[in-house]
Amino acid sequence: MSSESQADVLLIDTPRPGIRRLTMNRPHKRNALNNALRAAIMTALEEADGDPQVHVSILRGAGPCFSSGYDLSSDNTVGQPFHTAGGPGQWPRHVVDGWTRIWDLQKPVIAQVHGYCLAGGSELATCCDLVYVAEDAQIGYPPTRLMSPPDNQFHPWLMGLRRAMEMYLTGDSISGIEAAQDGFANRAYPATELEQRVLALADRIAMVPIELQQINKRSVHRAMEIMGLRTAIRAGTELQALAFSTEASRAYLNRFKRDGASVAKLLSERDAPFKDYREDQAE
Repeated sequence: MSSESQADVLLIDTPRPGIRRLTMNRPHKRNALNNALRAAIMTALEEADGDPQVHVSILRGAGPCFSSGYDLSSDNTVGQPFHTAGGPGQWPRHVVDGWTRIWDLQKPVIAQVHGYCLAGGSELATCCDLVYVAEDAQIGYPPTRLMSPPDNQFHPWLMGLRRAMEMYLTGDSISGIEAAQDGFANRAYPATELEQRVLALADRIAMVPIELQQINKRSVHRAMEIMGLRTAIRAGTELQALAFSTEASRAYLNRFKRDGASVAKLLSERDAPFKDYREDQAE
């Protein structure tokens, strides 16, 4: 179990009146999501939701990226931040239940995305109410190559059938510009402008009374839920559990434990044939 405290892994500030900002603070791990960080994010967002001085929250990452995904070097079965019923598929149900709590908060949450936004990091971003990205960000779900489809299968809903299918079948990433064009993000900005653009947007949101803003937010979510979004994503957790039972997935996952190989080495083996992510030969 990680010795990191919630205060270590998440920085909290108030950059402007009415705006609470959370900065994931594991840059040495590319802000990989372990249980301490996931717990800190939800605790801070829930505290902001109950603070009458806060109108909107921003979530971003310290260092070179937003988040590289779940921390595969941690035992995330230990010390989970809240209870989820056990049995096959417990992990995908657990993380989906966690991130969808953001949808159910009364106040808007903005994801400010730069650098890598991969795997579980992309799931976290998409559960925020608004997503603004750097033009050169990389958003993707590379675990489809050797593990499984996503825990949180939002892609068909936000990006449509063809784009979702391409991303699942290749594990390739898209740029921030493509993310805005395809529906993952609201807008893409040059990386040097991203922070000020997000703060300016948060200022506009903060001018609307909280009691009205929560209804505005809920109206959009209810429309998507009537069309089946939440049910489909919950069903997707069972498909992910099924994928982990396949021979290819079990063989790959067992190497994390049996061989004692580092996570970086195993991820490099996965992505080297595709020549992307950290294995991009142009870098």
